Amino acid sequence: MSLDHDPAIKTDFAEPQRTGDHAGGAWDMPPVYRPQEEDEKTYRYWLSNGFFHAEVDRDKESFSIVIPPPNVTGSLHIGHALDETLQDIMVRWRRMQGYNTVWIPGTDHAGIATQVKVEAYLAKSGITRHDLGRERFLEEVWKWKQKYGSEIIRQLQRLGASCDWQRERFTMDEGCSRAVREVFVRLFEKGLIYRGEYIINWCPRCKTSLSDLEVEHEDADGNLYYIKYPFKDGSGHITVATTRPETMLGDVAVAVNPGDDRYRGIAGKTVILPIMNREIPVIADEYADPEFGTGAVKVTPGHDPNDFEIGRRHELPIISVIGEDGRMSHDAGKYEGLDRYECREKVIDELRGLGLLERVDPHLHAIGHCQRCDTVVEPLVSKQWFVKMKPLAGPAIKAVQDGRIRFIPERFTKIYLDWMENVHDWCISRQLWWGHRIPAWYCRDCGEVIVSREDPASCSRCGSNIEQDPDVLDTWFSSALWPFSTMGWPDRTPELEKWYPTSLLVTAYDIIFFWVARMIVMGLEFMEEVPFRDVYIHGLVRNPEGKKMSKSLGTGVDPLVVVDEYGADSLRFALVIGNTAGNDMRYRPDKVEGSRNFANKVWNASRFAITNLSPYVDEIAAFSGDEDKAESILEELEPYMLLPDRWIRSRLNQVVKEVTDRLEKYDTGEAARAVYDFIWDEFCDWYLEIVKPRLYDGSKWDEPARRAARLVLLDTLTKSLKLLHPFMPFVTEAIWQKMPWHAGALMVSKWPEWREETDGDSSIEKMQVIMEVTRAIRNIRAEINIHPAQRINAALGASPEQAEILHEGQDIITRLAGLENLAIEPAGQARRKRSISAVAKGVEIFVPVEGVIDIEKEQKRLSGELDEVARALETSRRKLNNKAFIEKAKPEVVEKEKAKYQEYLDMQAKLSRRISELSGE
Repeated sequence: MSLDHDPAIKTDFAEPQRTGDHAGGAWDMPPVYRPQEEDEKTYRYWLSNGFFHAEVDRDKESFSIVIPPPNVTGSLHIGHALDETLQDIMVRWRRMQGYNTVWIPGTDHAGIATQVKVEAYLAKSGITRHDLGRERFLEEVWKWKQKYGSEIIRQLQRLGASCDWQRERFTMDEGCSRAVREVFVRLFEKGLIYRGEYIINWCPRCKTSLSDLEVEHEDADGNLYYIKYPFKDGSGHITVATTRPETMLGDVAVAVNPGDDRYRGIAGKTVILPIMNREIPVIADEYADPEFGTGAVKVTPGHDPNDFEIGRRHELPIISVIGEDGRMSHDAGKYEGLDRYECREKVIDELRGLGLLERVDPHLHAIGHCQRCDTVVEPLVSKQWFVKMKPLAGPAIKAVQDGRIRFIPERFTKIYLDWMENVHDWCISRQLWWGHRIPAWYCRDCGEVIVSREDPASCSRCGSNIEQDPDVLDTWFSSALWPFSTMGWPDRTPELEKWYPTSLLVTAYDIIFFWVARMIVMGLEFMEEVPFRDVYIHGLVRNPEGKKMSKSLGTGVDPLVVVDEYGADSLRFALVIGNTAGNDMRYRPDKVEGSRNFANKVWNASRFAITNLSPYVDEIAAFSGDEDKAESILEELEPYMLLPDRWIRSRLNQVVKEVTDRLEKYDTGEAARAVYDFIWDEFCDWYLEIVKPRLYDGSKWDEPARRAARLVLLDTLTKSLKLLHPFMPFVTEAIWQKMPWHAGALMVSKWPEWREETDGDSSIEKMQVIMEVTRAIRNIRAEINIHPAQRINAALGASPEQAEILHEGQDIITRLAGLENLAIEPAGQARRKRSISAVAKGVEIFVPVEGVIDIEKEQKRLSGELDEVARALETSRRKLNNKAFIEKAKPEVVEKEKAKYQEYLDMQAKLSRRISELSGE
């Protein structure tokens, strides 16, 4: 399935038209749903009729979402599939409810990721970006974007995303770029953006600063080196422990904790820095951890963020001994020019030769790697642009505390607040060429810094030549503006007035700080309103063993491969059903297969219904055109409805309420489960089987009863498809288009509404008795291997009230349980000799088996099972009587064994009863 992205679809739509592919009926439906044939046709039908597009409608309540913009050079991964499915469910549901619904899509320019890709592409021809120069290199990046930038969009479409593609945005399009520049200038004018030296994450390979999100920490086996620092006065030495001995060349102090008795009186003394022979002080600082190493730590403000803060507190100098290329700098003395790891080995050798290396211990520690190229990140002090976050954090904290923004689940509120209350200034400059260039110019003569909305021609102070800052802004800076930049800000557009704040943000928990928090900050600062009302946080999709997926390790799952094999609906449903907000989930192929089976179940049930209803297309077309009218017709037919009709209508009504209520609470996993259970278990497995005689046999039933059956079947199928549509949009729409009585699209049909009723519970309770009795007889048949085609007899013992229900459902029980005769007798009087018994809903059930099975053979089989259970029971009893087991085993293991013991007891009692029943006792 390939979908050509066309952002120029017309906005003036005529009456929705079916394509020839979708016209037809049951005769056009193969026995198995084929998503590879149907899905592309269905999506093109939606696109060609403009169903995804929305114009501002002031008369309707709004529902708006902006998509978390995927990287323009990215490809769909399983996390995207979950994220976009959750959004699409909510969007399709609200659209069907009649909201003025918009889902704004777009992509992120992904500064580092895109530049790395293009540089790698050029490297194949032996070209570097520096060979081309900035302008020509950017031309190559834009070419790359034009060629590959829409790939992720096409992949989202294959998943069924119903975004308003006419509103697609790009973080570097003209409108978003204007918004970025306006925000930068305003923040600078307010003193909230400044340029200064600070320690940042630096990638020696990408040659740029990195945000915390772009650094991935991995545990690695390393060493802890214990180094002696001699006291200047010759009174001995102090030993420090470090994982990075090469950085000691830049040490400016040794720190000890003021509460550490081992070093009482040491603070204020001077030590000689080995190799460099530089005098440095011993200082007292709370950061020094008495539990780590020796409790004394070297202080290197130029190469450690914590040391940088110590240096600020104690006004220490900064010495940078590692450069931007990962090699030792001039300040490293004789080691200048060496790679940092090569330098480490030489430093260790020299310390060992001087007798100053006390010992080396193995040590597991986390090492930061560049997310894009996997190079080990180097903390460096650099002159960068920063946003002052403390003044902006206050309103963002209050917005969550007072409930204007709600996190789902609520536990993420504390995580957000903790981070915001301890927020640091945000480094927003990146040493790249691809991205929003910082709108700051420097005068070569007088040093004036000019920040402007328009490009200046000369220095505003002295008129001399100026040059623009070569850096670009952090990608997260532009994406922080996404909720309002996508709607036309800084202009006051109708879209902003109608759809801002957005209704919902759906995202994973791993970017709460880096994106969600910054959107809240920027929304409050520039729109004076929160950017969204609700934040739905979902977990990560892990492999079947619960580990994080990795393409490099071959444990990743390509969702498009899954879609090719099983269809988008199967993947969507498998990712959602049973999933709980905020919790990680495991991807299991068997769930996808189960979802495909469900799609086929729905397809075949619909095929059966369409086949039997199509001869009455005129009657049904009138019924289907108006929901209020349809409900009125059904109410008129109620006197002709049988118990199963009233039951299925009541259950459907309950499911409508449950699914709607759960979606209101963003409980998509249980909403999906409720639809699944109703359609599969109650509608397909029960009602369709029960209603068949009235559809097939015209002689036994009068026309009003048959008409009631047809219209209840139609109503149940129609509403079931609507309830399922947000979760499985392709198969439900394909089915809808096969119905000859529908003129429009399912995706824009009206969502079912719950109706109050007075006697619904009674029909449900009655049918539960009939269904449970039928199940019990079926189970008996299965237990003793009675062939499905063999008719048997059964006797039921019931109270007068139960007997009335059973008489009403006698035909159902007889047919669905495969009975020849069914006797309904007073409780206590239905027992039969040599019969298997059960109890369901208080009804006594007896199935005579003499002449039906070989009783002696069955008794022998049951006796063998009884012996096995007795042995297992004895083993379990001995284990539970073993004091050592009870005391040493984990509590959950003991409880599991107790549960097994009880299960064996129950099995023993059941088997003994069966043997006794077969003996005629």
